Amino acid sequence: MQVISLLSGGLDSVVATWAAHRQHQLVLSLTFNYGQRAAQRESQAARQIADKLSCAHHVIELPWLGQLGASALTDRQQPVPVVSEEELNNYQAAQQRARAVWVPNRNGIFLSIAAAYCDALDCGGIVCGFNAEEATTFPDNSPQFIQAAENFFTYSTGRHLKVLAPTVDLTKTQIVQLGQELGAPLHLVWSCYLGGDQHCWQCESCLRLRRALIESGIWESWQQKRRTGEY
Repeated sequence: MQVISLLSGGLDSVVATWAAHRQHQLVLSLTFNYGQRAAQRESQAARQIADKLSCAHHVIELPWLGQLGASALTDRQQPVPVVSEEELNNYQAAQQRARAVWVPNRNGIFLSIAAAYCDALDCGGIVCGFNAEEATTFPDNSPQFIQAAENFFTYSTGRHLKVLAPTVDLTKTQIVQLGQELGAPLHLVWSCYLGGDQHCWQCESCLRLRRALIESGIWESWQQKRRTGEY
């Protein structure tokens, strides 16, 4: 099946794309710039992954989404929540952090745009990096969301599109382990909410990535590859 990938350049989307590439024909990868702090770093990481997969890569500009100013990811006046590793499993605190970085209907918009490309390019599926760990606080990462999207596309497109999420039932650690098994270049990912020279290791996304790398036993080797610029 021909598929299109939503490739943010983060851990989940990279491993999901790498996994889907083994089973399907990857026609195009899409990265979105909606004014998020890490837009440049995400696009750079996604482009590197797309190049390794010999896949076309487009960056879609959505400035209006960031201009809504409803998220700390796009509104520089709002601080990005800082979290400790001990707080990662605190459900109530995670809900509060999720509200702070929630971008209105982001995944719904991304999927709809990808569906339009699928309709035009005769593709049958959209690859997404949804995961079980974040689905607890972000409902648009859940299997229920996938089912609802597929039902919606039955009416909004000229085909029965599939939403393919190879990581939807996995934790971050399991995603790292799957990436290792597949030979995905995990050192290329950019998972930080910020767009600095290095990961900040203070935001929730950074800490979830680091915990997964440590639990998978590749934290030091991952750092080494980043330091030596092994791209």
